[in-house]
Amino acid sequence: MSTNFFDNIVRITSACCALLLFLAVLRVPREYYWLLRTVIFIGALVVIVKNRKHLYWVLLFGLVAILFNPIFPIYLYKKMYWVPLDILTGILFLIEVIINRPKKVKPVPTTKKKVKKYERDRII
Repeated sequence: MSTNFFDNIVRITSACCALLLFLAVLRVPREYYWLLRTVIFIGALVVIVKNRKHLYWVLLFGLVAILFNPIFPIYLYKKMYWVPLDILTGILFLIEVIINRPKKVKPVPTTKKKVKKYERDRII
C-alpha cells in the first residue's frame, strides 16, 4: 500500500470521525453511541499508526482510543459530560487533518537568458 494512499485513507477517516463526533452532540438514538465508540476507536488507532513517530499525536489519540474504547467502555452516564469531550475530540481530529495535509509543490522557476531577437543584424 503506497504512503499517499494511506494518507488519504487517514484523512478521510479523521474527517468522518470528526463529523460523527459533532453529530453526537445532537439528540440521537442510543445505538448511535455504540457505533460512535467503535468508529472513533478505529479512527484513533489509524491516526496513531500514521503518526507513530510523533509522540504528542500518539499520546493524544491514545487517550481518545482509551476514552472511546468499545471493548471496556467508560461510562460518564450524563450527556452533559460527553458533549465537551465530543466537541474537543472532533476538533482534535480536524486539527490532525489540517496539519497533516499534503504540501503543495511549488514549481521551480527557470532562469533562461532573454535573447534579443535579431541582435546580430542590428545597425549601429
